Amino acid sequence: MSQSPEDPTAHETGPSDRQTLRLLERHLSSDSLVAETAFDPDTYEPRLLRGLVDAGRYPGAVTTARLDVRWFTTGDFSIHYVEEHEDGDRWECRWDRHPNAHNTRLHFHEPPSAIEIIDLELPSLHPLEVYATVLTAVEQRIETLWSSR
Repeated sequence: MSQSPEDPTAHETGPSDRQTLRLLERHLSSDSLVAETAFDPDTYEPRLLRGLVDAGRYPGAVTTARLDVRWFTTGDFSIHYVEEHEDGDRWECRWDRHPNAHNTRLHFHEPPSAIEIIDLELPSLHPLEVYATVLTAVEQRIETLWSSR
């Protein structure tokens, strides 16, 4: 199941890594795909970084899209991509690294519902490399939406 921003896995993963969240915010805010960024609850004690993807990049059926990013001092993370569609449907997926009972520590919640989970391998766990992997996937998703029209 997908986690809400109010229910992070912080008890398993340690405290939020404010420095990494701020680094990722700088990159998201300068990316042409992202219209706006915000920290929750605030910039002083961020636990969640939200990046609103520019809705103008999508075909009309997608009303909003966002990335919810959590990064922890343990190197664990959760990056949740969510699209909201005009018919009320959601399309979502999530890249996770955290202790769990369902898969390896590093895993992926597959679209369209983020319920199915597979083990994941990434070439690097550096925050900017993970960021690049996720943004590439978002760009590919947008291209797929346009080509399937």
